[in-house]
Amino acid sequence: MTQASGTGEETAALGELSKVLGTLDLQEVEGGFSGNSLDEGGRVVFGGQILAQTVVAAGRTHPSKEIKSVHTIFARSATCERPLNFDVETMHSGRSFASMTISVRQGDELCARSLVLLHAPDPDLIRHGQDPSIETAGDRLPPRGQSSWWDVRYEAQVDIYDPDAIGPPTLDVWTRFPGAPDDPVMSQALLAYASDGFLIATAMRPHPGVGQSLAHVSVSTTVLSQTLSFHEPFTASSWLLLAHESPYAGRGRSYGRANVFSGGGRLVASFVQENMIRDYPAGRAPAAGTRSAH
Repeated sequence: MTQASGTGEETAALGELSKVLGTLDLQEVEGGFSGNSLDEGGRVVFGGQILAQTVVAAGRTHPSKEIKSVHTIFARSATCERPLNFDVETMHSGRSFASMTISVRQGDELCARSLVLLHAPDPDLIRHGQDPSIETAGDRLPPRGQSSWWDVRYEAQVDIYDPDAIGPPTLDVWTRFPGAPDDPVMSQALLAYASDGFLIATAMRPHPGVGQSLAHVSVSTTVLSQTLSFHEPFTASSWLLLAHESPYAGRGRSYGRANVFSGGGRLVASFVQENMIRDYPAGRAPAAGTRSAH
């Protein structure tokens, strides 16, 4: 997830980004849309991709309004090898608001269902927004990961993959998608993609012996539901700060939330997530050297 440097690396990064954008270029079919999945080397579709595609489907259905919120429940995993269908049902479409349900299916299986609210923004009657606690700008932090098309950075002393590197249940992540199109719906979709990846790791941070590297190996984890709320326009190609916190974990579940700020400190979005974090049932853990879907 590093930023490309040099013309050759920038070209390669844009090539990789184009593959991601290709999955968001949904095909219109009867009753909704159809799309393919990005194969990231796992057995299942990344939940953030489904969120991103849902945002695109909503924006394509009601292009005259902005997406205000998306609430998604993930019922079962989907495989990268088969296309996804996004069945759209409009509940209401008026002057100020529109709402719809989007059901994500793979064949006969229902994988996820979203409730989407869209709106036509009104002039301010009141206005306020939380300020971020920014200590270090994104471009001054070390790049993390291997993807050239998705730039992710956080403090050097934080290691979400080391089970023994404990810390508070908070995590500030800077992210951007260099070269992403300057399109409001696509920016919302790419933030939806990024929002899925860090709240389970945030919940794990205070607990020794538990870390992101153990997910799907010796710890069974999955995202159960997620709600995104978009407040202000932004561009996904510019720095965004995802300020995560997990105020509760227990009973095999965790709850997390995050505020999203622009590089200039403006609150542009928020999201909350319910997760499963538990031991595998007896006899259900994956074999050594393998990973499971959950």
